[in-house]
Amino acid sequence: MMKTPALLSSLLASCLILPAYAAQTPAYPTLSGKAPLIIAHRGASGYLPEHTLEAYARAVELGADYIEPDLVSTKDGVLIARHEPNLKDSTDVASRPEFADRKKKLLVDGVEEEGWFAPDFTLAEIKTLRAVQQRADRPQEFNGQFPIPTFEEILVLREKLSKQAGREVGIYPETKHPSWHAAQQLALEPALLAGLKKHGLNRKNAPVFIQSFESANLKALRKQTPVKLVFLLDGNDVTVDGKMQAGRPYDFVLSGDSRTFVDLTKPAALKEIRRFADGIGPWKPYIMASEGMADKKTGQAADVNGDKVVDMQDRTLLEPGTLVRDAHKAGLFVHAYTFRNEPKYLAANFMNDPLEEYKAYYALGVDGVFSDFADTALKARSLK
Repeated sequence: MMKTPALLSSLLASCLILPAYAAQTPAYPTLSGKAPLIIAHRGASGYLPEHTLEAYARAVELGADYIEPDLVSTKDGVLIARHEPNLKDSTDVASRPEFADRKKKLLVDGVEEEGWFAPDFTLAEIKTLRAVQQRADRPQEFNGQFPIPTFEEILVLREKLSKQAGREVGIYPETKHPSWHAAQQLALEPALLAGLKKHGLNRKNAPVFIQSFESANLKALRKQTPVKLVFLLDGNDVTVDGKMQAGRPYDFVLSGDSRTFVDLTKPAALKEIRRFADGIGPWKPYIMASEGMADKKTGQAADVNGDKVVDMQDRTLLEPGTLVRDAHKAGLFVHAYTFRNEPKYLAANFMNDPLEEYKAYYALGVDGVFSDFADTALKARSLK
């Protein structure tokens, strides 16, 4: 690794190997041999407030193959689409005086959070809230316009969008904090399966993937449904020298299993995962990690490009690991997350061009990508 920020241009020149690698790959080396799926991460969340019917519809318009609702439960056991049970960042609940007394501190998977939590609200109360854009650098003009959808409403929308688009639009629900929800006496899985069954989707080869960061509920689901299941692989950070830092699945914490998500990327663990899941959903650095330059004074990642912010633009990619190949060997497909257009999320190798990032991962054989910008993912796929 280069040691001097002034030599950034030289560093980039030496590391721009991925597009060339992609050009040498004659076809997508996916598990099925088909082009990778485009999964609309929380809908068209790069353009509209996430997890709204409007965001899902926009994502399909932009070319998404699947829409992805994260599911949490209301007090009365109705599944709604929110990224977390805590509503403070994704809704306007903090500005609603009628709910001021609902604010509290709560442990979610062992971590204390403060805010307003979905299980403290009935569906009727949830329906008075409106979605907001969580990221300050994304469009804010739609804040307060769109209601919070139920899983049932999303399933109805999926059918409508499929007819309008003239193609089958898939749905990719995530069970958020399943052990935590079960402890609240609000298990997610019965309502999830009931919804799929009602809409004729609880069947083999249905355009459905169910995902989870925990293995216990996937193992239980494997006995209850023939739809495809996906085990997600989380990560906390990547060190300056490119080492992955990751915690444990929360069901592992509860059961005393000491293995981390990193341990679960090993070939033997992948074979074990194949017994209860059809695929894995790894954080991108598990496939291609990156390294930065250490600040001589602090030892922390340095601001290589001099923009006074340390982000992915100050890091360069290491050689791809073997996770995709190992997963495919175990019979698992690989859907990687999360792809975003903003330069701060792109390693220096990609020169601020998100198309190059997609092309690099497509060339490595990922079977699908979770993207905030389905149109960009589609454009990159069309360039193959």
